[in-house]
Order: sequence, then structure tokens, then C-alpha cells
Amino acid sequence: MQSGHPAELIDLVYRRISQINNCAYCLDMHTSDLLKKGVKIEKIALVQAWAEAGQLFGEREQAALAWAETVTRVSETGVPDDAFQAARAVFEEKEVVDLTIAIGLMNVYNRMAISFRNTPQAGLER
Repeated sequence: MQSGHPAELIDLVYRRISQINNCAYCLDMHTSDLLKKGVKIEKIALVQAWAEAGQLFGEREQAALAWAETVTRVSETGVPDDAFQAARAVFEEKEVVDLTIAIGLMNVYNRMAISFRNTPQAGLER
């Protein structure tokens, strides 16, 4: 959050990473955070299909989500040069570094929340 990227962009990225990793705890938290920031439910619902969502996601959001997907799936993608070049076409070097650190952190948080069986807040309210 100290990277200079807008908080909404980071929360969209965090939500997408949590979807990929199937982390219910983090999905619940970042959905709630996005709602509190005033993001429309339609946009939140379409994060997993951002590439097909037309103009709902801006250029920087699309670039950040694409980068988050390839970095999160590093064992499958190897983070190809064209993905890096696509991110660099939209973000300055420091922005890519900061975004990559945020992606790495969320992947760690997902693994911790899943491993330690953290229950999403929504699951505690039943």
C-alpha cells in the first residue's frame, strides 16, 4: 500500500491472486475492502474475467492483473519476456518492482491463510 499505486488497483490485484490460489479468507477480506472503497459489485464480480470485461478495467488495471496472473503462476508461465515487456509498457520500472513485491506478498499471505485454516469473516457470521 506504500508503493504509490492506487489502493483500488492493489486490492483488485490481491483479489485476483486470491482467486487463483483459492484463498477464501483473503477473497472475503479484499472483496470487503473493495466494497468499502466504493467499487461496484459488477467490477468486483468480473475480476476473474477481466480480460473479457471490455472497458470495465482501465489499461493500468488490465496490465496489473495480467502481471499478477503470470507472476502468481510462475511455475506454469516462467514469466515470459513478452509479459514483462507488456507490464513495462504501462508501468515505470519502480512501479513494476513495487507491484511484483505486492504480488509476492499476497501469494505468501494466501499460503499462510490457507495453511493455518483461517476462516473468512463471512463464514464466522453464520
